[in-house]
Amino acid sequence: MTGYGQFCAIARAHEVLGGRWTLLIARELLMGSRRFNDIRRGIPRISKTVLSERLQELVHIGAVTRTDGTHGPEYDLTPAGHELFDVIAALGRWGQRWLGRQASQEDVDLDPLLHDMARRVEVKHLPAEPTVIRFALERQPLRFLLLKAGEVSACGENPGFPEALTLRGKFAALVAWWRGDCDLASAKRAGLRLEGSRAAIRAFPSWFQLYLLAGIKPAAAIKGKS
Repeated sequence: MTGYGQFCAIARAHEVLGGRWTLLIARELLMGSRRFNDIRRGIPRISKTVLSERLQELVHIGAVTRTDGTHGPEYDLTPAGHELFDVIAALGRWGQRWLGRQASQEDVDLDPLLHDMARRVEVKHLPAEPTVIRFALERQPLRFLLLKAGEVSACGENPGFPEALTLRGKFAALVAWWRGDCDLASAKRAGLRLEGSRAAIRAFPSWFQLYLLAGIKPAAAIKGKS
């Protein structure tokens, strides 16, 4: 593939990192994913072939190492790969601050959101007994989130534990709450419904830390206060 033909470090870095999916793969590794399928859960639209190619490229440039683990290949970031955190964090802050947020008009999948929720669980606030949240949202596949000490995972079917809550209604309202666009009360007014015991509904927000960048306000909101 023809390169940019520039000595500039920005251009050279973009040649190896600027391809589609590459920085999202690095994001997943930075968030703790180590195996091929774990990485793909965070970016399910990537094909297996492309993910394999991108991982090979990251290994080739020295940002990732590949080792043979007990259950198959495992990937880890090198010091060069860990330094991508600043790049990805800056990109995320920019996007959260400057890109418009209209969840109802965005092409967003449920599975990556649940994958993010699973890794942002506040274990100390969970019920003592294993529990499940059912996600029966409009125009989305049925999904379940298992919450128990030592294991949090998104599933395609109930893994066999009591369901404390069911979330129904507008998926866009869930996206907006998780991303920090609005509080839970506003998400409910926008069409998100929580069904379950009063105690579970009240405790639900405490079971999670919101999306990592949820605290960054949009530029429009900041300008409006100035």
